[in-house]
Amino acid sequence: MQLKRVVVTGLGALTPIGNNVEEYWEGLKNGKSGSAIVTHFETEKFKTKFACEIKNYNPEDYFDRKEARKLDRFAQFAMISSSEAIEDSKLDLEAIDKFRVGVIWGAGIGGIQTFQDEVMNFAEGDGTPRFNPFFIPKMIADIAPGNISIKYGFMGPNYTTVSACASAANAMIDALNYIRLGHCDVVVTGGSEAAVTIAGMGGFSAMHALSKRNESPETASRPFDATRDGFVLGEGAGALILEEYEHAKARGAKIYAEVAGGGLSSDAYHMTAPHPDGIGVVKVMENCLRDAGIGLDEVDAINTHGTSTPLGDVAELKAISQVFGEHASKININSTKSMTGHLLGAAGAIEAIASILAMEHSLVPPTINHTTIDENIDPSLNLTLNKAQKREVKVAMSNTFGFGGHNACVVFKKLS
Repeated sequence: MQLKRVVVTGLGALTPIGNNVEEYWEGLKNGKSGSAIVTHFETEKFKTKFACEIKNYNPEDYFDRKEARKLDRFAQFAMISSSEAIEDSKLDLEAIDKFRVGVIWGAGIGGIQTFQDEVMNFAEGDGTPRFNPFFIPKMIADIAPGNISIKYGFMGPNYTTVSACASAANAMIDALNYIRLGHCDVVVTGGSEAAVTIAGMGGFSAMHALSKRNESPETASRPFDATRDGFVLGEGAGALILEEYEHAKARGAKIYAEVAGGGLSSDAYHMTAPHPDGIGVVKVMENCLRDAGIGLDEVDAINTHGTSTPLGDVAELKAISQVFGEHASKININSTKSMTGHLLGAAGAIEAIASILAMEHSLVPPTINHTTIDENIDPSLNLTLNKAQKREVKVAMSNTFGFGGHNACVVFKKLS
């Protein structure tokens, strides 16, 4: 069968460096760091005392008090970013066939704040099992797309993909396939996460996954730098409206980019560590390019997974060199996690948005905080260090990898 073309017609973002798409792009192009000392809870006894939190966030700016109490932060973030994306798309919600509009969302953890609070409250009580009646519906990861569909009446496919830090990219790939196979006209997709909590920070710290650069939080996320010592935990959400091309064209929609293809693979190696030779990463990029029908020499930019971990950064760059060969040095490679921190299940969404905006503005955001060359990294690679670089970007790739060996890659191209 002839696959339908899929395009992006709306964007929404709530990030540690900007609370909407416009602010997010300003932060990206200016190399703004979102990392600072945690304000959500007291970190005196924590080894890592900083994270990339959403700034100036008050739920009652978006929800009435009663509604806010029914939503975990990760679901609030999903509602806010998807609302921006739907508004940006200018979809006529009265005219579209809502049976052909889906919501496919990504979340690696879901309502960890809710789970933590309920368990702590029980532990501090007298043993009587008193729990909030909204405990379960606030906590479950699939409540985010459920609430979006309820708000707008979208009655197409509705679920959450859970693949750790690859979750949002998995969601986008599923959305792509539902549309190009003809099952949907429109899908609201993306991801959200809100794990800057006592349990979230404590858990990742116990794994020795987080940076401990407490004396300089704003420079702690330093992908590709020889002195990197772990990632910086972030929170937030990103939403994209994917739409069948003819459907979008018929209503005169603004089209940001075409979703050319997606790829998936598994490392099948270790619970948390990447394969040292990047075998799964090589395969996911090859699968993505094959699915998109895009040649190696057509790729202009890659927003890497680039978490700022000693093993992961090197493995990914080795894989890029292996896949692209001589062309690798001609690609603008960057890691926007240097600015936003790692949004876990939402990472793929905000990084896809960054790739799309790089295409729209002919500007590749920088990898900030780089001061020391890592001798294990190929010096011929252009890592877009410290300053944004002007460049026409016709094809942009976004990589995301998750604990468990989950790899996902999405590629976007300018509409032709």
